[in-house]
Amino acid sequence: MARMKFLCDADRCIKCNACVTACKNEHDVPWGINRRRVVTINDGKPGERSISMACMHCTDAPCAAVCPVNCFYTTGDGVVLHSKDLCIGCGYCFYACPFGAPQYPRVTNFGSRGKMDKCTYCSGGPEADLTMAEYMKYGANRLAEGKLPLCAEMCSTKSLLAGDGDIIAQIYRERVMTRGYGSGAWGWKTAYGETVSEAVADAHT
Repeated sequence: MARMKFLCDADRCIKCNACVTACKNEHDVPWGINRRRVVTINDGKPGERSISMACMHCTDAPCAAVCPVNCFYTTGDGVVLHSKDLCIGCGYCFYACPFGAPQYPRVTNFGSRGKMDKCTYCSGGPEADLTMAEYMKYGANRLAEGKLPLCAEMCSTKSLLAGDGDIIAQIYRERVMTRGYGSGAWGWKTAYGETVSEAVADAHT
């Protein structure tokens, strides 16, 4: 079974925010929550790069490790999802995540944050696939329809790649070889514990 992953080619991102808009529209994400966002590093300086960031669906997800109610689970595709019915809004996952993926709808005077929300890799949640209950809590389940995440499909420069980790690692490797340089597949090693080159080598063994 394919191991689903994200890869952002920072040399191609033009900071258009189409991925952010596509995500919010597809899932009817509540106001104040951005499951995906574009971050610029070294803004206005030599070496400036923009990166599309969201949950990377880590191999050994730190959010799941710190959750006191075990609301996180990993699907057979390697997608890290959570149950909003179990979430108590403690915020531990927010502090543990290296990508700042977990989002909360509110902060009250008494510290209540509400149910955590994050990127689902367009694969819904624990409710039955393609039901209204699933959509209302987690948004569209494109994976159940045989589609990839809309953020990657809407990326005009194909900077943001989503799909089988071995395939997108090979695509990025071919780009780097053609260009003669690469600023790195940002977040890949942190999320998946290996470099893109190692992923490609493993795929061919």
